[in-house]
Amino acid sequence: MTDLSRSPAFPYAPATPAEARFYRPPLPAGHMPRPRLCERLEEGLQGRLLLVSAPAGFGKSSLAIEFCERLPNHWRSLWLGLSERDRDPGRFLERLLQGLQQSYPGLGEDALGLLKMRQRHQPFAFEQWLDGLLDELTRQLDDGQPLLLVLDDYHLAQGPVLDRCLQFFLNHLPPGVLLLVTSRQRPDWHLARLRLSRQLLELNEQDLRLTAAELDALLASQGTRLERQQVAGILQRSEGWIAGLRLWLLASEELGAGACLQLHGGEGLIREYLLEEVIERQPAEVQQFLYDTACLERFCADLCDAVRDSHDSAAIIRQLQANQVFLVPLDEQGNWFRYHHLFSDLLNARAADGSNASRGGAHLRACRWFAAQGMLDSAIEQALVAGQADVAASLVQNLSEEKMLAEQNVAMLLRWKTNLPDDLLASTPRLIMLYGWALALACQLDAAQELLEQLGRFLPAADAASQCSLLAQWQALDGVIARGRGDGARAERQCSEALACLPGERYGPHFLCLSALSNLAMVHGDLWRARGLNRDALELAQRIGNPLFEALAHYERARVLQARGEVLRAQDEVHQGLLLVQRLPTQRSYSVRARLTLYQGYLLSLRLDARAAEHLRAGIAEARACRDVGVLIGYCVLACLEGREERPAEAFALLGEAERLMHVWDVPAIYYLAMITLIKCELWLRQGQVELAAAWLPQLAETYGDQGRALAPEFHPQLAMHIDLQHAALERLQGAVDNAERRLRALPQRAQGLGGQLVGLMAQAQLAQLLKQTGREREAQQQLDSCLDAAQGGALLPFVELLQHQPHWLRERLLARPSSPLRDELLAQLPAAAQFVVEPELEQEPLAEKLSSRELAVLQLIARGCSNQEISERLFISLHTVKTHARHINSKLGVERRTQAVARAKGLGLLH
Repeated sequence: MTDLSRSPAFPYAPATPAEARFYRPPLPAGHMPRPRLCERLEEGLQGRLLLVSAPAGFGKSSLAIEFCERLPNHWRSLWLGLSERDRDPGRFLERLLQGLQQSYPGLGEDALGLLKMRQRHQPFAFEQWLDGLLDELTRQLDDGQPLLLVLDDYHLAQGPVLDRCLQFFLNHLPPGVLLLVTSRQRPDWHLARLRLSRQLLELNEQDLRLTAAELDALLASQGTRLERQQVAGILQRSEGWIAGLRLWLLASEELGAGACLQLHGGEGLIREYLLEEVIERQPAEVQQFLYDTACLERFCADLCDAVRDSHDSAAIIRQLQANQVFLVPLDEQGNWFRYHHLFSDLLNARAADGSNASRGGAHLRACRWFAAQGMLDSAIEQALVAGQADVAASLVQNLSEEKMLAEQNVAMLLRWKTNLPDDLLASTPRLIMLYGWALALACQLDAAQELLEQLGRFLPAADAASQCSLLAQWQALDGVIARGRGDGARAERQCSEALACLPGERYGPHFLCLSALSNLAMVHGDLWRARGLNRDALELAQRIGNPLFEALAHYERARVLQARGEVLRAQDEVHQGLLLVQRLPTQRSYSVRARLTLYQGYLLSLRLDARAAEHLRAGIAEARACRDVGVLIGYCVLACLEGREERPAEAFALLGEAERLMHVWDVPAIYYLAMITLIKCELWLRQGQVELAAAWLPQLAETYGDQGRALAPEFHPQLAMHIDLQHAALERLQGAVDNAERRLRALPQRAQGLGGQLVGLMAQAQLAQLLKQTGREREAQQQLDSCLDAAQGGALLPFVELLQHQPHWLRERLLARPSSPLRDELLAQLPAAAQFVVEPELEQEPLAEKLSSRELAVLQLIARGCSNQEISERLFISLHTVKTHARHINSKLGVERRTQAVARAKGLGLLH
């Protein structure tokens, strides 16, 4: 049918009765455009079939309408909205032919007569009839006016005979005709050939889910303002289901006054929609299956059979899949599933009307099934939900300690701990050790120590071998706890003695002792010993064939290489580790994968790679899920990235969230406070808040410096040298250039002796910057050349200040050197010359004479945090004049930003 809405000659022509049957409805009020999906569909205009298949409420029909409205002007369109009456193939084909006749008058007159004369109770050769019609259609088609035929809500008419008719129709579709089908149920057509020849473009539920940007647009269109964290939570709960989101917004509007309901599928309008549009349309046996399995967070056919005591679950699951009943696959093989979050809400709310005993029995049957399959963690979860603490404790004892130490997903164990009585936790040495390790890995060191002391009740053991094994396990755990507390001497002694006595089968504690000793060696600057211990750990992991321990060993090796400045080699180690864990299921969280991902982001940040933040955020998400304190690395590095991008508010927010999380997890302050404080000092210095940095850096140096009384924390073994590096930056801003120079000259030699070549490289680059600023051109060139010679490990971060403040000089010096990977990468990082002002040399005379009194007044208000508009109002000058003064201030001080101008001015004594 020609799209009359495109015809200027008939803008308001009423539809005739015949046209009304093929009327394409308008877009619904408040429709949110989906241009990305329309663009996807446009990619299939040269094919035969566009198939949009998804559960109820994902916007299939609205998308089809929007796509039709976007069609190029030379396209015709015919819209067939189907109903259950169209299950009769004869009626459907009659409607189809009548619609085609509006665009191709006289088409199939004889064929239409044959259809009308047929008797429903008699067989009819539909395929032969279609063959003749398609031949006639081919002769009438206009190459310049292709036709889009839309079959909306095909699931309402779908049946075996109609499926065969449409299959034949598709197979013999003439060029110039394109079929667009929307359906809740995937049609029973053989599409492999179309897919292979790229004649099919298919959109499914995953494609139709709202993205974060689309959800933002939907909320904005409704005038709803939410915090970013709230929006993320709503997107996660709704899984992008647009109908559920609209119903939730509608219910929230009815409450008024900016109220915002909780997004829950078992309540209100969403509940009614799901009942009417999904559940009540299913056969009784399928509805019962839904309620019986609602208590399972994930399920497969065999598990459902065990819970329901039946043998038909596989067939019902296939039916649910075919009918798109909010079933979410969890693996590529199609074995495991879960229900959509909101659909699960409704099922559980309705199923809760049954007896608690019935649901408890279902969980217990699920527990037995998981246990029989060797899936002990899931079996324990089911036992706890069933209220069977003794069964859960018995199952925990069967967990592999080595598997737990390899995965280090302590969140799961600690969650179980809250549901188990204290007397059960300390009832056997095995339970004590399992939970002792879980608490130690979670850095709940006091609780771990208290539980470990309970082992004394089981000594002496029955025989000498058991006695020796139990004592060695105690020493291993005690040593790891001591490392967390910062007691290096005890950790060294206990871990070393444990390694000498641990039985061969206790390779988990053995590995963690090697890891703790390697970390201590890094703290003491003995990187050769650290490398040897890493090698022993890797050989142990390879000998026992455990890929998780092997991946952890690669992570530890990467840390040592990074400290030595060998960033590229460290990246190779991380890559090898990630290859080992790439086959781990994505549905579960793994500490080793989280740490590798975090460290990958950190190493990318050292390479000034823009992908760093993406990896850090992914690592943070997984580390939080498995309660790994390694999440601290992600937050700290992200904060540094935000600081370099001049987004201090975001940087401090990240550090605040890290500190809050450590407090919630009950992690001792010694584990994280120094790291966070040091990064705060770096941010304060960037902002020119010299007083804050000057107050905290000496305290950090006193605690963790060369003569400090505390051991550096696990995640920052070279903390003392980094404190020294920030102290030099502080002295530069304070104007104590000579002190800063002495510190920067001494630091590389000290770093070399302690295996901290990367820190030494950072000091050398800062020294080159300082020498250039103070007009010592020749010394600066020599220092830069020395720095470039030492930086062959791939680290670009040490040069970031030179890239920002001395781009012209750095480019000149780099071009004077022979080509090398480092030289070429730094040249690629240099910005366009027009974007930067070359930083002038620092002069010995004060700069106050170079700033006018009006510029000084503007600068003082900038230092107080006033905006340009506020400065304009206070000084009674125009906004344009304020901006002009600000540019002159930046130019005279040789900086680019307001915060840098304040910091430079304070360092030169212009501000107090």
